[in-house]
Amino acid sequence: MNTNNPWKTLASTEIYDNNWISLTEHQVINPNGGEGIYGEVHFKNYAIGILPLDENHNTWIVGQYRYPIKAYSWEIIEGGGALGVDPVESAKRELVEESGITANRFTEIQRMHLSNSVSDELAIIYLAQDLEMGKSSPEETEELVIRKLHFNEAYQMVIDGIITDSMSVAAILKVKILIQENKI
Repeated sequence: MNTNNPWKTLASTEIYDNNWISLTEHQVINPNGGEGIYGEVHFKNYAIGILPLDENHNTWIVGQYRYPIKAYSWEIIEGGGALGVDPVESAKRELVEESGITANRFTEIQRMHLSNSVSDELAIIYLAQDLEMGKSSPEETEELVIRKLHFNEAYQMVIDGIITDSMSVAAILKVKILIQENKI
């Protein structure tokens, strides 16, 4: 198995740049020798996901309208984490900001690339436990509905296709496995 890069980059042009992402178009020779273009989205932050779980296996999800998909979405708690900051610190901040919950224990449960055919975005997902309730303070761009439910209901929402966000699906399925294996 050859794991070396079979692509050859001839030239690269930055098409777009803002505080969160940049878009680059690459002129390439593909693995079969043909010339073409490849668009690449570079993310300037980690994608951070947090699934809070209390001692009774209740969890909290947030609902919000997602502009790119033009639809309402139920999700675990998510946000961006600066690349130069310990990701667990970003997870702590996002958990309090979106739900008002403070957790005394964070366990990293998953790292994943969200769309590695066009993007370098890395997601880091945490299970948050030993919870304390407080007041949320969402950002001005967020109009969130916070919903407390039993974890099994969140799992069923994944199975039924109601929760479709990739980080949420991965987190909920991973935690379901951890619960079944008595690791939580």
